Amino acid sequence: MKLSKLALAFAFGAALTTGAQAADDGKYSVFLVTMDQIDQHWVRMNDGAQKAANELGNIDLTWMAPDIKDDSKQIEVVNNAVAGGADVIMIAANGPTAISSSLKEANAAGVKIIYVDSPADFPALKTLATNNMAAGETAGKTLLKHLNDKGITEGRIGIIGVNAATNSTVSREMGFRTAFANTNFELLETQYCDGDTAKAKDIAANYYNLGCIAVFGTNEGSTVGAGNAVRESGGEMVGIGFDKSDMVLSLVKNGQLIAVMAQNPDVMGYEGVKTAEKAMKGEDLGEEYVDTGVSIITKENVEQFR
Repeated sequence: MKLSKLALAFAFGAALTTGAQAADDGKYSVFLVTMDQIDQHWVRMNDGAQKAANELGNIDLTWMAPDIKDDSKQIEVVNNAVAGGADVIMIAANGPTAISSSLKEANAAGVKIIYVDSPADFPALKTLATNNMAAGETAGKTLLKHLNDKGITEGRIGIIGVNAATNSTVSREMGFRTAFANTNFELLETQYCDGDTAKAKDIAANYYNLGCIAVFGTNEGSTVGAGNAVRESGGEMVGIGFDKSDMVLSLVKNGQLIAVMAQNPDVMGYEGVKTAEKAMKGEDLGEEYVDTGVSIITKENVEQFR
């Protein structure tokens, strides 16, 4: 679901009501702030968070996000959450630096900060995320094995990122590149699509025109775009990527993507809300960083993930 400006304004109005009510009914006001509300990744995160809120019974959960991945718009959402009476903000930061000042101000106002999926530079109580460097390296090793099994030991490979600032996807790219160190493969300069599927498809098509034999997508949008370009290439290029959505699974099933690294955003959301409640009660939160893991989805096991 993509929020219009009117819908976002309505969500803010609802958030104000929620925050006021929380003070009256004794519930903790928790805001989940994601990069957008478009990718199924975020929908699943909200589902996990809502499940935990329902189980606990003492959490008022509000999900807010900008309509596109944009630092300034996410800052506005954080400011709205604070104005709306947030006790805790669970945030997937669009970038590590731009949002940090707003989070610092929120924290100074008494709001507790928890990171889900993608942290910023400002210190938080806890981070629940994929070990993106390790997961990116796993993606690289999976592709490398696929190519070697086909007798391919050299060639160009393209990488589609979201932007140069998003910590999670940049780490995946770094891990992916590590897997190809000391090989004869040439990894081209990363091109960025801002998470937009159409842009990603055009980038992947351009990589194909440059002679690439494979392309790596670092998030859902870039992975879908890569898979669509592979389909139009007639299978002369292979794709690999990240995240799980109906479209991604379809591309894996039909062979346009040899594999994807499926994160567990529902776990991030679920454990994030549980952590929020513990934080409000002053309980021990355990380790500051929790790796929520990935699964490798291929054509052979894709039906298990539907």
